[in-house]
Amino acid sequence: MTGRRRTSTTPPVRPQRTGSRVSTKVKARALFAGAVVACASIAVGCGVVPGITGGSGDDTITVMTWAPQDTPATNKPGMPAMAEAYARWVNANGGIHGHKLKVLTCNDHNDTVYAAKCARRAADENVVAVVGSYSQHGRSFLAPLEAAGIPYIGGYGVTDDEFSSPLSYPINGGEPALLAGLGEQLGKACGPVALVRPDTVAGDQLPVLLNAGLKAEGHAPGTDQRAAEDATEYSQQTQLALGRASSDPLKRGCVVSALGDRTETFMDSFRRDRQDYPKVGTGTVLGSLDQSLIDSTGGQSSPYEGAHVTGWYPVASDKRWDPMRKVIKEQAFGDNRIDPADAGVQTTWIAYNVLKSVVESLGDSQVTSLAIRHALDNGLKVTTGRLTPTLSWRYEDLIAAVDFPRLVNAHVTFQVVRKGQLASERNGFIDVSKTLENADSTR
Repeated sequence: MTGRRRTSTTPPVRPQRTGSRVSTKVKARALFAGAVVACASIAVGCGVVPGITGGSGDDTITVMTWAPQDTPATNKPGMPAMAEAYARWVNANGGIHGHKLKVLTCNDHNDTVYAAKCARRAADENVVAVVGSYSQHGRSFLAPLEAAGIPYIGGYGVTDDEFSSPLSYPINGGEPALLAGLGEQLGKACGPVALVRPDTVAGDQLPVLLNAGLKAEGHAPGTDQRAAEDATEYSQQTQLALGRASSDPLKRGCVVSALGDRTETFMDSFRRDRQDYPKVGTGTVLGSLDQSLIDSTGGQSSPYEGAHVTGWYPVASDKRWDPMRKVIKEQAFGDNRIDPADAGVQTTWIAYNVLKSVVESLGDSQVTSLAIRHALDNGLKVTTGRLTPTLSWRYEDLIAAVDFPRLVNAHVTFQVVRKGQLASERNGFIDVSKTLENADSTR
């Protein structure tokens, strides 16, 4: 989990919310409806006519995928690489309903200015959608997309803005669902819980969400330990977290790391310091941990052995990923940017399959940004090979979480590192929508 660097150490204060699930959903829908009107006003006011974008005068569909690369913090080079491989694959097989797919890529550098530049370039290049992307600067890139009427399909879900913009079509529950799910997972398995998370604006939401999941299992809140997301070592944080997690001699506690790419750096410090404390468990979320990281740190002897992990999708070894692996083998063999176990790569794969379903649903109609939005808004149901529940973005499909009014898929998977491999801890998906709804009232 990453986000903008904080300008203050005081977490933002949010108003208390009360009321029934019905009233909460009414509020969420009212906020969304207002956002739709505002977005429409922006598009008209800027002289933009959404729906004429996306063509070069032929049957080519132009889209964009962006992600940070070569930065000191979290990097996701596999996402644009997967997008390019997907385009080569569909074009080698006749395109999407006869349309050639052109993918533009952009590096947002984990920077607000570059994120906005990527979005403006998408508008200038007349793309019909931004698909399967990662950026922690939602406010910077969503405003230009909204002004141009360009839908944002299948973002990674690292910012709240992706779950509030009427032009965002998320395919997973993002970081909110992961942390709420991890709280539920650890609430059954751990004693005292200590969270280590980025000292950023986006990181401020993590303890609230984790604690909502813990509370759902009757567990006491965890302790919150902030850390710089670009630090080179975390000894101070590991020692504090280990002390708190081992504070109850009768219950084995757990240390939770949600530091994105810096989780490996954190665990180096954790491995050195843990021998001075009673034994504790560990927990994290996909995006902070994947199979390649487990392999590179010792497999079964790695510090992640036994860790509880919450993800959005089935484990990477599941046969439901075979079609993606086949495409990678055919179109990106030897491209070491693409790790099929990476949650970003998986998200891009699913997002492009959503795009494919939308284009096919349009039949012989012109493929425009407006046509894509209408198809998604008007009840198109998309199956993803059971990698997610069936997806639909109708007004009535929104969950009743005021802070996440565009969230339609709050399902997660519980996993565990067993004998050096990520394995399912519990079969099937777990719906954490009620936990997310309850988290609203604790903000």
